[in-house]
Amino acid sequence: MVAEESSSASSSTSPIKTVVVLVQENRSFDHMLGWFKSLNPDIDGVTGSESNPISTSDPNSQRLFFKDTAAHIDPDPGHSLQAIYEQVFGKTWDYNNPDPNPASGPTMEGFVQNAESIQAGMGQIVMNGFKPEAVPVFKELVTEFAVCDRWFSSIPSSTQSNRLYLHSATSHGATSNDNNNLLKGYPQKTIFESLEENGHSFGIYFQSFPATFFFRNLRKLKYVDNFDQYDLNFKRHCREGKLPNYVVIEPRYFDLLSVAANDDHPKHDISEGQNFVKEIYEALRASPQWNEMLFLIVYDEHGGFYDHVPTPVTGVPNPDDMVGPEPFNFKFDRLGVRVPAILVSPWIEPGTVLHRPSGPEATSEFEHSSIPATLKRIFNLKEFLTKRDAWAGSFDVVINRSTPRADCPASSSDLDSWSLGDLGMVDSRVVVDDLGLIWVIWDLGVDLCVGEADSRVVVVVKLAEPVRMRATDAKEDAELSDFQQELVQLAAAFKGDFTKDIFPDKIVENMTVAKGLKYVEDAFKKFYDDCHKARENGANESEIVFLPNHPTKNTPPKTFVQKLFSCLVCDN
Repeated sequence: MVAEESSSASSSTSPIKTVVVLVQENRSFDHMLGWFKSLNPDIDGVTGSESNPISTSDPNSQRLFFKDTAAHIDPDPGHSLQAIYEQVFGKTWDYNNPDPNPASGPTMEGFVQNAESIQAGMGQIVMNGFKPEAVPVFKELVTEFAVCDRWFSSIPSSTQSNRLYLHSATSHGATSNDNNNLLKGYPQKTIFESLEENGHSFGIYFQSFPATFFFRNLRKLKYVDNFDQYDLNFKRHCREGKLPNYVVIEPRYFDLLSVAANDDHPKHDISEGQNFVKEIYEALRASPQWNEMLFLIVYDEHGGFYDHVPTPVTGVPNPDDMVGPEPFNFKFDRLGVRVPAILVSPWIEPGTVLHRPSGPEATSEFEHSSIPATLKRIFNLKEFLTKRDAWAGSFDVVINRSTPRADCPASSSDLDSWSLGDLGMVDSRVVVDDLGLIWVIWDLGVDLCVGEADSRVVVVVKLAEPVRMRATDAKEDAELSDFQQELVQLAAAFKGDFTKDIFPDKIVENMTVAKGLKYVEDAFKKFYDDCHKARENGANESEIVFLPNHPTKNTPPKTFVQKLFSCLVCDN
């Protein structure tokens, strides 16, 4: 089934009261979901005829075709602004004669050439995707709910700038890591403040360290309790029906022997990400809030992996008229590569496919700014954040039922928490058969019907158990990835290490994954403790509390009390 296309009208009668968003790392649509076309031909996926030349300048170059044998991936393909330029336009960036938007348009022919320039043999890695059976949780969710096959990253660049668009519809001029803004916090207004201004709640459930701390305003004292440890509180809040209106779930970004990363970043075992999505889904499914939920799973950027759909390069508005730094001077007028997006709700018909939106403008697309655009519609917020979310398609149109479904996949523990008597199933028992189907049976009848109150047997499909892909253990003594370095540098602002001469580069030099995780966890604990101490001492709720460990040069040391109330007011 194809979902109705979106428009710009306000949605004042939405059945959705809680929107849950999980953003994973660095995979393209074709890489993760391209072969799902074999399950549903309406999905704009792959057939195996897609290919890329090893050299775009050689008309006789060997071409590598897209395969379905993707497994655990160790090398990390290129995904910088210049790498993506080559992947999309099929030529390298010319620093002497820059051509930011070639007349030829996006060819999607440069993935292999760029990958081979990084490491011999990487071309076949980026020209490879997973069979649906290899990502069984996604297979079940796409079959049972909805997939969007035209969702693009907001900017053809790396993680940080795209994660900024998710909640603010702009990167404030950033096209890569910006240490100055990382330290101070990006100043733009976010969807979190918009929700609060309109009387709605939000919560951020994190596992390593919240990347949402990129935003300066979220460091305010008044928001400290909006951050929750996922492992401690998420399932409990689901069970108790206490999830806020907007839920952001941040995955585990650091890979340890004891606790594996589950963010799907290359080098991390993708089966851990599948288990994570399964765990979240089953917690939501068992919640008393389930019939008022919409759950979005999306990826921040494509990570250098091939996708065949040309990226939009015309009609994309610059969100705030800012221009990126030298040497690229990016105008924020084209999108990044297509990424996976799966939408889950009891209000969605099985097998729904969301294509390109019909509005609010003729050139509108689904991209990360669609998140604040959709929240504005669902919760009737007063205004857009930038020109980008005013332009982006809203995905609430995926809601295509008049009543919620009763046959959504569930686990045995979910069934135990259901009020079976409400479905007319008194004196029932639960049986899981050899195929993994969960049967709720009373009177051992043989009539099969899904979710009807007068049925004798209700069949609920259980999500499959992912199989581990990585043959080796986590490499917790490995060097930090670029994004992990950014998280450590971000955490330095909370530990006070930005006043030392080790910031920003020396602080991550030779730091291992294990040490990086310990550093960011300590930073959050310090932030949390310092905020509560400041609050107890009467600090203003709109302030950001910084407690440097060491004074800056030529500055006399502060007393403890002075340190305690050293606050950076957000509006200054």
